[in-house]
Amino acid sequence: MSFFNKFFNREKKAELDKGLEKTKTTFFDKLAKAVAGKSTVDEEVLDEVESILISSDVGRETTVKIIDRITERVARDKYLNTNELNEILRSEIVNILAENNTGDIEDFSLPAAQKPYVLMVVGVNGVGKTTTIGKLAWQYKQQGKKVVMGAGDTFRAAAVDQLKIWSERVGCDFFSKGMEADPAAVAYETVQYAINNNCDVAIIDTAGRLHTKINLMNELTKIKRSISKKMESAPHDVLLVLDATTGQNAIEQARRFTEATELTALALTKLDGTAKGGVAIGISDQFKIPIKYIGVGEGIEQLQVFNKRAFVDSLFEKS
Repeated sequence: MSFFNKFFNREKKAELDKGLEKTKTTFFDKLAKAVAGKSTVDEEVLDEVESILISSDVGRETTVKIIDRITERVARDKYLNTNELNEILRSEIVNILAENNTGDIEDFSLPAAQKPYVLMVVGVNGVGKTTTIGKLAWQYKQQGKKVVMGAGDTFRAAAVDQLKIWSERVGCDFFSKGMEADPAAVAYETVQYAINNNCDVAIIDTAGRLHTKINLMNELTKIKRSISKKMESAPHDVLLVLDATTGQNAIEQARRFTEATELTALALTKLDGTAKGGVAIGISDQFKIPIKYIGVGEGIEQLQVFNKRAFVDSLFEKS
């Protein structure tokens, strides 16, 4: 059964399939072997499925939840045929993602009432934060939006320079106060710049590494407060960028940042470079934060909104 809707075209599907190739090959092949020669979904099959989910970095807590639900459905609906296991498993994964509002947005459109739309982006160094900002800005530019990037990671010269390069590549505005400036001041003045220059979107970068969790919490709280002083309703989203190739470490990063600030959305990068794509399921389930975007390639256009049904369909299709 196909879950693709009118908003998910063939080109996006092909990109997603290619991006998930490593994950789906490992996942689907192992699943096929687990049920080979079996006619019923017994305890041995469920043990195999549990191992497959854990090895795909779904996470133990979420895996146990999925297995428990499958067990209940087998008992309740009398599903005994292993041919039906894929559909049951697929359905339960979609349900878990739906429970956490993951995969509900359909495109990169912005709420009309929020101008400028202020997006604060957080995440550790090396996860693809700057690249994600650039790709998001490009998507907004394709809609004819005026965008400004704010260089709030003032601890690294490279961070400011990289963001400036992306702004030039995308063709959007850039605001910076240089190295060692107060990040909260940069955030405040970026929003002021967006208002003064009639920008539709302000995307504010933040530091990727601070010495302790206390420093992280204090800095992010200060930045958010500064943004809100300039525009009461902002930031409209606080986006955490995570690297899918790090698997369970991405879950640890999500835990640290949820303790540091109130996150509203997640972006999962580098899905095309890993067999650990199952981490998307675990992160969504454990932190109750919707995954909005996924990176499925290096191209500027290869950032997608996360479509839960398309993701799960792709995961279960043969390569």
